[in-house]
Amino acid sequence: MPDLTKTPATDEAHAVAIADADAKAVDAVEAGKPRSLWGDAWRDLRRRPLFIVSALLIFVVLLVAAFPGMFTSADPRSGDLTNHFLEKPNFGHFFQPDWFGYDRQGRSIYARVVYGARNSIVVGFGVTILVTVFGGLVGMLAGYFGGFIDSLLSRLTDVFFGIPFLLGAMVVLNAFTERNVWVITGALAFLGWTQIARVMRGAVITTRHADYVMAAKALGAGTKRILFRHILPNAIAPVIVIATIALGTYIVAESTLSFLGLGFGGDALSWGGDISDALADIRNNPHTLFFPAGMLSITVLAFIMMGDAVREALDPKLR
Repeated sequence: MPDLTKTPATDEAHAVAIADADAKAVDAVEAGKPRSLWGDAWRDLRRRPLFIVSALLIFVVLLVAAFPGMFTSADPRSGDLTNHFLEKPNFGHFFQPDWFGYDRQGRSIYARVVYGARNSIVVGFGVTILVTVFGGLVGMLAGYFGGFIDSLLSRLTDVFFGIPFLLGAMVVLNAFTERNVWVITGALAFLGWTQIARVMRGAVITTRHADYVMAAKALGAGTKRILFRHILPNAIAPVIVIATIALGTYIVAESTLSFLGLGFGGDALSWGGDISDALADIRNNPHTLFFPAGMLSITVLAFIMMGDAVREALDPKLR
């Protein structure tokens, strides 16, 4: 006998519900493989205003560093003491040589800020890449093999970690008569890899006992394949976070060395060098200090904000 408690409306609603469920199941199947940690992180990052703002700032800074001629036609090294000695900023002239005013040598501060971005950005990215590769390799080997190798590499890391970063870089740079972008990058990378190594070691120690690693060993996978195909992709997340935040620190370190006269030599352009030159006029002409220091602060802040956003996206506990 038919169930008299059911009405045509109930049957229709039930059918619609089943159709909706089937449609969702089909969509899930058509979507392919489930999202990984990186897929979830990217999906989360796109919704974070902090990430969007920092990404836009970093994009603009990179564009300025790569193509400074797009933003100004002025020569950052050419000065006119007769007409532009410590001339005040003209905020009505956007992207013009007198937008940020002139320094005591009659040079356009705006042009120097634009062209000074390249050296600072190149050093920051160069040091970050070197310390991430070398420190990550040291930490991965120490964490995976353990025992004597771990003890040896950990003690080596402790030795370099005990050297004050800026003081050690100053000592290293004093050994070179010509300090170009490669020398400064190498000096900072020589002493800056220890934090990455420690973070990677801890992540590898946590990962090496995972089931997928044990399964790979049982199937006869070699050490190289296990390290780079199974352990590295699952242990790299905290390293990326640290490296993103540290990039801003390396830019500050380069500017500090240039400020102290141990950075770029000759007529090389750098935000730190401009800040050092502006000290003599800081009381009566603060604009000579404000703009290079402001550009440096905005750039470092952008990378720190990016690192915080990535950290929150990759750590499920912080979502």
